[in-house]
Amino acid sequence: MNEAVARPLNLFEYEQRATDQLAAFAYDYYASGAHDEITVAENRQAFERIRLRPHVMRDVSARDLSTRVLGRAHALPIVAAPMAFQRLAHPQGELALARATSGLGVTMTLSTLATTALEEVAAAAEVPGWFQLYVYRDRALTRDLVARAEASGFEALVLTVDAPLLGRRERDARNAFALPPGLVAANLPSEGLRHLEGAPGESGLFRYFASLMDAGLTWDDVAWLRSITTLPVVVKGVLRGDDAALAVEAGAAGIVVSNHGGRQLDTAVATIDALAEVVEAVDGRADVLLDGGVRRGTDVVKAVALGARAVMLGRPLLWGLAVDGEAGARHVLELLVAELDLALALCGARRLEDLSADLLR
Repeated sequence: MNEAVARPLNLFEYEQRATDQLAAFAYDYYASGAHDEITVAENRQAFERIRLRPHVMRDVSARDLSTRVLGRAHALPIVAAPMAFQRLAHPQGELALARATSGLGVTMTLSTLATTALEEVAAAAEVPGWFQLYVYRDRALTRDLVARAEASGFEALVLTVDAPLLGRRERDARNAFALPPGLVAANLPSEGLRHLEGAPGESGLFRYFASLMDAGLTWDDVAWLRSITTLPVVVKGVLRGDDAALAVEAGAAGIVVSNHGGRQLDTAVATIDALAEVVEAVDGRADVLLDGGVRRGTDVVKAVALGARAVMLGRPLLWGLAVDGEAGARHVLELLVAELDLALALCGARRLEDLSADLLR
């Protein structure tokens, strides 16, 4: 980044800057949601409707932002969400994000549809990552991805369960979204699987999901996944308490309350509005995380106060990559952490454990 240009002050400014750096089709791919993009907006608006009721006079001179997720201490209650095709944002893509996140002790979740091989990403990270998994109709291919992730040192599998079919993203259809020459889905074994090609009026990714992904998944498949790996399984894409309970009964070690960033079912409930029901249903039997709409440190406070162990951060990290590569993604995290630390102090809390729903209205 040109030093004469002031660095963005917040995550929203990073998105504004990213629009000047990204090709229009790439920005649309990252930013778009399903249909009218109502849920994309609602994820933010729901956070903004929640008001804080801070305590005062609590001695917040020293603060601790650490948490525990899946039995391991995490320096921060933030995990990088799985995001496909990161080399659309920056030539170093997933490698730059792995370095940026692990430099701050943050776990990165690598997408099945990464543009960099999972072994390379694992080697670049200083903190064990998580591997996000789509289940293919070809179970041998799925088994191979799981085995590679385990052998490379990933510490958990994140099974995405809210995409039996891909949501209709009209911006991608209008752009006939496809990967440009030189970029492929690098973790897949054959050339036929690696390339996404568009067609007039249709997203190449939509066609890809329809032809290859398994729309017949049930909770029995969580047990199947657990039978082929020693890694804990985190189920991502839950918005209901009854589904969360079924996930735990199937053996999930973690639940991510997620609506896929508003990219699957439009008008789905905002994730922060679904969180309390899921936490109650899980009842401490698994760790609960939240993604969708997190842009401010106060958002993290609200999620933790409602029972989340951590939040997943998605699009802002892509905006950081687009603006300034590894340094940009790291700065996005630094901004969010600084805001979180300030919000914790101003709420009268020294630790995340001090946050509870009585802070919220």
